[in-house]
Amino acid sequence: MTYNNIVKIQKEVCDRYGSPYIESQPLLMVGISLNVRSGLLPINGLRHPLEGKTSGWYIWAGDKLLDDPNFFVPIHFKHLIDWCPNVLPYICLAPGWRFLIAGEYVDVWEDKSLINI
Repeated sequence: MTYNNIVKIQKEVCDRYGSPYIESQPLLMVGISLNVRSGLLPINGLRHPLEGKTSGWYIWAGDKLLDDPNFFVPIHFKHLIDWCPNVLPYICLAPGWRFLIAGEYVDVWEDKSLINI
């Protein structure tokens, strides 16, 4: 998949769900759990407002978001293609949006509590 194809798909996802398109800068940071690489489902993502060099995205696998300070590790957006390529269509959703991927099942929704902190 080329960069242009990914951008096209990301814009289509934003249009489908009514989210503004927020371009993913390759060097912005994402908080991601190590278990994402294990194949555990579902894959969850939520986006807080961008701050500094962070994208606001937190991505994890499984049903539980652990309260461990080491649960998330920082990676650059550009590394998501190696870590978890199936999230790429959703990472241009605006702050205040979430997604859940469980095989063929995908859910995307707005969660205003993420921006009203």
